[in-house]
Amino acid sequence: MRTTGAEGTGVVRNTDYTARWYHGSPRVLDVLLTGSTITQWRDLARVFSHKPPVVSITDDRQIQHNGARPGYLYEIAEPVLPDDVEPHPRTTMGPGDEWLTRRELRLRLIGGTAVRPAEHLTDDDLDALRRAHAADG
Repeated sequence: MRTTGAEGTGVVRNTDYTARWYHGSPRVLDVLLTGSTITQWRDLARVFSHKPPVVSITDDRQIQHNGARPGYLYEIAEPVLPDDVEPHPRTTMGPGDEWLTRRELRLRLIGGTAVRPAEHLTDDDLDALRRAHAADG
């Protein structure tokens, strides 16, 4: 089901709620608790499984981060309806990238995750991001 709800209603335009939803965690889980973060962007969920303090997404949607923990990637194992989720109110990501759950959801383990060296932020990368952020105000 694709929706075209109005801004500010908790509905993000053009969200296909029937598409797959994912969660990444460093823990083994069966059920995701209310208030947890989910996304339809599989790679973003995989990155979240590493619990990174910093995530950087370029304009062409390349993800870099400084997480270091192995983790697990999950798919939500039941239908997600518009009333089951809300856009994360304090996200720094694009519209529709990060959602909070409004109820418990069953999970299906996809598999374990390992940090990919090519997407890991170095200390120099982090310093450059901080300088750029400070320059932007």
